[in-house]
Amino acid sequence: MLTAIILIAISALIGGIALVCFPARVIEFQRQFYLLINWRIEPVDMRKELNNTRGMGVSLIVCVIVLIIYAFVSGMLL
Repeated sequence: MLTAIILIAISALIGGIALVCFPARVIEFQRQFYLLINWRIEPVDMRKELNNTRGMGVSLIVCVIVLIIYAFVSGMLL
């Protein structure tokens, strides 16, 4: 169980870092994925979309750090 929690936390941190550091690549990856399932998506304002993507990354990183701290303090990860 502990291994699964740590693996999920590390994966979420890596995802958050990718959102913050490479927002354009993440957006393009999403666009290509949607093309595979026969949907076309385009941001109306790319600058706003990049800022929103970075904001989601920061939020994800903060949430994971808070949850890890909570798990240690409450004894779930000891």
